[in-house]
Amino acid sequence: MTHLIICKVAVLGAGVMGAQIAAHLINARVPVILFDLPATDGPKNGIAQQALAHLKKLKPAPFGLPEDAQFIECANYEDDLEKLKECDLVIEAIAERMDWKHDLYQKIVPALSQTAIFASNTSGLSIIELSQVLPAELKTRFCGVHFFNPPRYMPLVELIATPDTRTELLDGLELFLTNTLGKGVVRAKDTPTFIANRVGTFAMLSVMAQAEKFGLSIDLVDDLTGKRLGHPKSATFRTGDVVGLDTWSYVIKTMYDNLADDPFFPLYQTPALLTKLLNKGAFGQKSGAGFYKKEGKSIKVFDTQLNDYVTSGAKADPLIERILARGSTERFKLLRESTHPQAQFLWSIFRDIFHYAAVHLEAIADNARDIDLAIRWGFGWSEGPFESWQAAGWQQVAEWIKADIDAGKALSNAPLPAWVFSGPVADHGGVHSPAGSWSPLAGAFVAHNKIASQDQHLRRVSLVGEQHIDPFEYGTTLLETNAVRVWVDPRSGEDDVAVVSFKTKLNTISPDVLDGLTQAIEIAEKDYRGLIVWQSASLQTGGAFSAGADLKSLLPKFMAGGVNNVEPVVAQFQRTMQRLKYAQVPVISAIAGLALGGGCELAMHSAKRVAHFESYIGLVEVGVGILPAGGGLKETAVRAAQAAQRAGKKKGDLIEFLSTPFQNAALAKVSSSALEARAMGYLDASDPIVFNLDELLNTAKREARTLAAAGWRPPLRPTGIPVAGKAGIAAIKLHLVNLREGGFISEHDYLISSYIAETICGGNVETGTLVNEEWLLDLERKAFVALLGTKKSQERMMATLQTGKPVRN
Repeated sequence: MTHLIICKVAVLGAGVMGAQIAAHLINARVPVILFDLPATDGPKNGIAQQALAHLKKLKPAPFGLPEDAQFIECANYEDDLEKLKECDLVIEAIAERMDWKHDLYQKIVPALSQTAIFASNTSGLSIIELSQVLPAELKTRFCGVHFFNPPRYMPLVELIATPDTRTELLDGLELFLTNTLGKGVVRAKDTPTFIANRVGTFAMLSVMAQAEKFGLSIDLVDDLTGKRLGHPKSATFRTGDVVGLDTWSYVIKTMYDNLADDPFFPLYQTPALLTKLLNKGAFGQKSGAGFYKKEGKSIKVFDTQLNDYVTSGAKADPLIERILARGSTERFKLLRESTHPQAQFLWSIFRDIFHYAAVHLEAIADNARDIDLAIRWGFGWSEGPFESWQAAGWQQVAEWIKADIDAGKALSNAPLPAWVFSGPVADHGGVHSPAGSWSPLAGAFVAHNKIASQDQHLRRVSLVGEQHIDPFEYGTTLLETNAVRVWVDPRSGEDDVAVVSFKTKLNTISPDVLDGLTQAIEIAEKDYRGLIVWQSASLQTGGAFSAGADLKSLLPKFMAGGVNNVEPVVAQFQRTMQRLKYAQVPVISAIAGLALGGGCELAMHSAKRVAHFESYIGLVEVGVGILPAGGGLKETAVRAAQAAQRAGKKKGDLIEFLSTPFQNAALAKVSSSALEARAMGYLDASDPIVFNLDELLNTAKREARTLAAAGWRPPLRPTGIPVAGKAGIAAIKLHLVNLREGGFISEHDYLISSYIAETICGGNVETGTLVNEEWLLDLERKAFVALLGTKKSQERMMATLQTGKPVRN
C-alpha cells in the first residue's frame, strides 16, 4: 500500500494548526474540506470561514499564494458529515482534550469511507487511548500524524502507530507526507509528547535550570544557545516566545502529568519564571510580550532580578567564542575544564541532553536516528544530540557524563545505559554507523526505513557516523574549475545527463562561473542527453540556487578602468545566457531557495525549470542600483510579444503584457513561493514544482530525458519581435511620475525604472517596430553601464557589498 492515492483530505478543526495544515495541503494541490463546529450566528460555516480569513494575514504566510484560500471548502459537523465519504484521509486537529476528541470520533465514524485513513494531529495524547472508541476495523486505519507549527515551513511530521495500525498504511502515508507535502517523517512510539517535544522541551527546561544556576541573563543565554551551537537564531527563550508560552506550558504540564516515574521528573515542573510571565498575561510574541518585549524599535528582555523589561543585547564572552570555534573534541574538553560560568553552562546543557537522550532512547524511539532527525527537523538544530556526542568522541564524553552523574552534578542520578559503555556502540564509537543507527530493543544497528523512490535519491538526509554520499564530491567529475564542477551520476540509468554545480558563495555568477557554464554546455552537447544546473546547497532548505551576479568580481575591473571596463563582463553574461537558451541539448534549472537577479535570468533562459516549493525568485537588481542585464529584460520583452500574439493583439499592443513584469523588476519583487513565481511569470505552467528537496534533481533529470526523447531542438531565434516603443515608455513613465510625486519611489528609483521601461519597450522607436534579441540586449547593456556610472548606483552597490542589505537613496 506504499502507492497510496489520496484525492481529497478532510481536516477536522479550524484552529491554528488545523487551518494551516489545510493551507499546506492546498499548496500541494490536494483538495481539502475544513470542518469545525456550526456557528451560532451568521453562516453555519462561519468558524471555518473566519479561520481562512485569518490565515491570509498570518506571517510567515501559510499559503504559497494567498488567493488559494478559495480552494479550501468550509464545512460544519452538523450539516456536512456526508462529505467525509469523499475523503481518503481525515486529519483530526481539535483542542487537546481526550473527551472532546472521543466525542467527535463517535460523531464522525459512521460517515467515514470504508477505506479512509483516520489520523490525529495530537501533540502528545496517547494514540492508543484515542483509538479506544473506534470500531475494530477502523483501528487498523488509525494513527497519529503530528505536524509541527507552522506546518508549511517546519519539516517534521511524527507518525505514530497503535498495535492495530497496518504497516503498509503507514508506509503509504509516509510516502504521501514526504513526496507530496515535502515533510521529514519520523516514526515515534506512543509515549507522552512523542519524540521531538519530549527531548526538545527537556532541552529547553535544562537551559532554564542551568541558566538560573550559573546566573546568566535571558538574552545572554539566547546568544550562547543560538547560531553559535548550530541552533536557530531564536535560540531558547525567543523560541518560547514564538511558540507561545501558554503552548509551551501545556507541553510541560503534559510531561508532568504523565511521566511521574521518569528519573528526570523533578525538572518537569513549570519553571517559576514561566509561571510569573503567564500570570502577567505575557504569552510571548502573540501577546506582545513574553521573555522579550518590543517597545518601538527597541527589543527589551525580562530581567528576573528587577522583575521588569530592560534593554537587551548581552553577548558571549570572547573566550567562549574562541572555544566554540574549535573542533568538536577540543571544544567539549575546554568547556568542561573551564571555570568560566558561560563555559560551565554550555557543558552542562550538552551533558544534560546527552544523558536524557541515552536514558530514554529505548522507550521513545525505535533507534537513535529518529531522535536526532526529530530534533533537527522539529527544532532546527544542525546536529541532533547523539550526533554531537559522537562527533566529540563517544567514549570520552560518556566517561565525563558518568563522572558528573556520580558527583551529583547531573539533573538526575539515573545511570547511562550499559550499551553506552560496552558492545557495538562502544566498539564503533557512537550510535550511528554505515549499517544504520543503534536500536537498544534490537540490540543492533538498524537501517533506516526505506519508502518507495528513495533508492533513486542522490542523498537521503544522513547523520554523523553514517555512510553517506557527499553531494560536493559525489559522481564522476567531467570538469572542475575554481568556480564550477561538471559531473555525472555513474549509476546505471543515471549516467546520461550531466550536472553542473557552482562553487561560489551563495552560488553567485562570476566570469569564471560563466566560462564553466559554457564548457558544461559543450560537454553535454557532445556526450549527454541534457544538462542540469543544480546546486549542492539545494539539499538543505534555505540554500541558494544562485543569489545573482557576483558583484565583488566586478569591483577590480570597475576600479581599474571605470564603467567601460565592466561592459565586456555584462556582454559575456548575455552571451552565456543566449548560449544556454539555444543549446543543442535541453538545459534544466533545478531551483531551490534563492534565485535572484542573475540566478533568475539563468532560470528564465533554461529550456525548463524544476522548482522546490520554497523557491524565492525575482529580478532584484534595482536594490543595488542597476537593472537586469543578463537577458532578463530581453526575455521579458520577447515573452510579452509572444503572449500578445497568442491573444490575437495587434503589433505593439503590448502594455497589458508588460505591466506586471515591469512592476516585478522595477519594485524588485521576489516570489514568496514557487507558486507565486509561476504567477509572476518566472516559472511556466508546465514547470514542475516539487515539495521534497531530495526529489529535485531526479525530477530535473526526468524532464531532461523527456525533452531529449521527444527530439529536443532549441527554439528558433526570433527575427521580428514587436515592441511597445515610445508609446509604451510614455505610459509607464506616467505611472512612475505618480509614484515619485507621491513619495513611493525616490528620484533614483525613477531613473532606474525609466531605463527598465525603455529596455522592455524596445527603446525610442515607433510602436510595433520589429527588433531582434541583439537589439534588446544592447539596450540592456547600455542602460546597465549608464546606471553604474551614477554616484547613487555606486552607493547602493557598495552598501550592499558591505552590509548585505539594499539601500534606497
